[in-house]
Amino acid sequence: MPTTAFLTRQNLESAFHELGLRARTADKIVEIAVYGGSALVLTLPDRLATKDVDAVMQHDHIWLRNAVAALAEEKGWPPDWLNDGVKGWLSHRDADPEAKHLFKTYPSEDEPGLRVFVASPHYLFAMKCLAMRIGGADESQDRSDIEGLARKVGIVTAEQALDIVSQYYPLSKISPKTQYGVEEIFSGLSKANDRQS
Repeated sequence: MPTTAFLTRQNLESAFHELGLRARTADKIVEIAVYGGSALVLTLPDRLATKDVDAVMQHDHIWLRNAVAALAEEKGWPPDWLNDGVKGWLSHRDADPEAKHLFKTYPSEDEPGLRVFVASPHYLFAMKCLAMRIGGADESQDRSDIEGLARKVGIVTAEQALDIVSQYYPLSKISPKTQYGVEEIFSGLSKANDRQS
């Protein structure tokens, strides 16, 4: 059973397509909102794979959980390959229209079964900064994810980064660890840019 990043964009799209077909066959339209690494795999060219799908399930939760479990068994994937562990990290602005957008409908727009929404780059950036691993910015995929999202949305300073984070999360939730990690990342980016100039 895979324990490392195994969900490529192709694997994700294939799994979503299959879930969409199953929903369509069951005469259902289900929705999920995707965050974290899987959202990055779907939207950033530099993020090649992830180990799971952090998602919030909308409509027919029990049916969808059963379909996800059946697909995991068929593919030999971990049973929690699609999970809702991200719920604790959602912003108070999660329901805002600019927080996420419809990525794609599976199997197709004409025959909807599964609608996949993806968090916006700004929201993903704030979430990634807030959830930065305790071991520091260098000890996980967090640093490259944060740098990739910063490039995508045009963030170049720690002040801009923390401003984005504070738009999605109250200042009381932004720990010193997050502030130091963000400052470390953008200090490194600034030095790298100076060397290239």
